[in-house]
Amino acid sequence: MKRELDYFTVDGKPGGNQRWFWDPVLRIGGCAALCACDSCIALARTNGLSELYPYDAACVTRREYKRFAKQMKRYLHPGFQGVPKLELFTAGLGNYLADRGEKRLRMTEFSGLEPVETAAEVIRAEIDAGFPIPCMMLRHENPAMKDYIWHWFLLTGWADEEDGFCVQATTYSASEWLSLDTLWNTGCEERGGLILYRLAE
Repeated sequence: MKRELDYFTVDGKPGGNQRWFWDPVLRIGGCAALCACDSCIALARTNGLSELYPYDAACVTRREYKRFAKQMKRYLHPGFQGVPKLELFTAGLGNYLADRGEKRLRMTEFSGLEPVETAAEVIRAEIDAGFPIPCMMLRHENPAMKDYIWHWFLLTGWADEEDGFCVQATTYSASEWLSLDTLWNTGCEERGGLILYRLAE
């Protein structure tokens, strides 16, 4: 069984891309800000939160996306180590939500120290409810995961495969399927985690 979000595209490719920016803050350290941008656009399109994106979420252009990212940079401006804590992301995006007058969206931090089985359960529930999932990875022992080290990206799908539970990771205008067991079990003490969205009743 497989479930993927109806995710937005820009120039025919999924989500935003840090490589679109000359500004070194966004090009090098802007992954958290762009993860927040992509979240807002996805939520505006499918969850009725149109105030989260100041342009047309049904037809996202690169020019408007870049303008939006520059706005979001004020809320999730990376420090020397980027945005390396879940609570920094929820605080920054929370300030943006407050400034937009959005009171329905709730965020919960889900630690990377939680068991992989629990992570699979919450990922399945979030995607099934139509929510993208910001994911932060810090370190990883597996060289195959090098593109995700010290990086924020979105999970936009899940799949039950013969060899285990997989997630769809979306970043840099591309998506790929990854084993959750490989993604989650980094072999390092320093862990990231997930941001879980919910709408208030």
